[in-house]
Amino acid sequence: MPAFPSVASCLTRVPALVWPPITPLMAVSDIVRPLVRPFTEFFRREAASGIVLMGSAVLALVLANVDWGVARYFPAVWDTHLRVAVGGLVLDHSLLHWINDGLMAVFFLIVGLEIKREVMEGELSSWRQAALPIAGALGGMLVPALLFALFNRGTPTAGGWGIPMATDIAFALAVLQLLGPRVPLALKVFLTALAIVDDLGAVFVIAGFYTTELHLHALYGALGTWGVLLAFNKLGVRSLWAYLPLGAVLWYFMLESGIHATLAGVMLAVAIPFRIPYSRPELLHRVDERLALLRHELHAVDADPRTISEELEYLYLSSSSPAQRLEQQLHTLVAFGIIPLFAFANTSLVIAPAAVRGLLSPLGLGILAGLVVGKPLGIAGLSWLSVRLGWATLPPGVRWRHVWGAGLLGGIGFTMSIFITLLALGEASGGADVAKLAILVASLSAGLLGYALLRMAPDTNQEAIEGKEQVGTRI
Repeated sequence: MPAFPSVASCLTRVPALVWPPITPLMAVSDIVRPLVRPFTEFFRREAASGIVLMGSAVLALVLANVDWGVARYFPAVWDTHLRVAVGGLVLDHSLLHWINDGLMAVFFLIVGLEIKREVMEGELSSWRQAALPIAGALGGMLVPALLFALFNRGTPTAGGWGIPMATDIAFALAVLQLLGPRVPLALKVFLTALAIVDDLGAVFVIAGFYTTELHLHALYGALGTWGVLLAFNKLGVRSLWAYLPLGAVLWYFMLESGIHATLAGVMLAVAIPFRIPYSRPELLHRVDERLALLRHELHAVDADPRTISEELEYLYLSSSSPAQRLEQQLHTLVAFGIIPLFAFANTSLVIAPAAVRGLLSPLGLGILAGLVVGKPLGIAGLSWLSVRLGWATLPPGVRWRHVWGAGLLGGIGFTMSIFITLLALGEASGGADVAKLAILVASLSAGLLGYALLRMAPDTNQEAIEGKEQVGTRI
């Protein structure tokens, strides 16, 4: 959601203000678009990444289970070690470890930036807006964890209770995209906000319950580095080059501390400034000044395109924060690169008979019940309770059938569920293969059931149009 809609609308009128247009102004839309970032653009990008994510998982499964020559390299290729040495510092890990502990830290940086944005100016910025998705997210975490615990009580896999707590927002929004205009926009906003709260819960679960051992000297180094980053924020340092190198240092200390290294991404996101350093009137005044200079340059006979580009860059930099710019720059890389690679690497499992039989084990049943039954029951149940108690209200155009459908889509765990599986059960265990297969089956089932329920739900958008037509006829 835009932080300064009036500024955004002013910027989008730049071509009209400086007519006749010239070639450099063709870049205006590219600069303005990250500033406004309407929800619909975010939704389309997340939905598209969900489709790419699905393709990556399917391709990995095919390569791992069909002998086409190249398939023999999967999944053993992920055990290949990559060694990085800088002076006396040596990091020697498997490719899978580099992906899961290294690249996924960038994913968690995006998660942290999205949480920060929603809390400070988005759907979670006020209790009235946040009550319903918070209630739904809490229910969608607690009920699946309890169901898993009931199935796995007293078993070696009891520690995997966090596996069915997660929601994969990319997959969920991809399913909503297939439904088109039948689904009210308010439901998409609700599901996105719910998934962000869900991600925040997953961060706390990983930090609090899946840390096996601590190395205090490295932990102190991580906390000290984070303290420097927070001090930079407090002092008003706004250059990303002051934060990103220290973010790499923070990641190293977290890797060595025993706390999962990916949480360094969330800690870095907390430290990067989000606020724009001007009030609304000050920003509007600066924009007006720069537009005046831009008009002057355009009408000059010897107008220098570089000067015009610099003015446009200034408008972009002064109207956005370091956190907003970093999120915009990294989102495509994460959505279409890192997450599909993570899915490709971690779903490269051979579907052996033992893994299929494992679906009926306490581990498999706990995941299936948690994601397919627990998620919709928890999301819709606590959402209904919050509305019943007067703490929240249903968004316009959203019916309870929509909420149940969104609850089922919340059962698409995939990325975060697989990630927690690796922490809870280990990368090389037989239980991890059973859990991954159960996550795939449960996510597919939840997605199909959610799609079917929402497909049969009343088209509230069409109802609103027909209602307006009836009112116009009466008038």
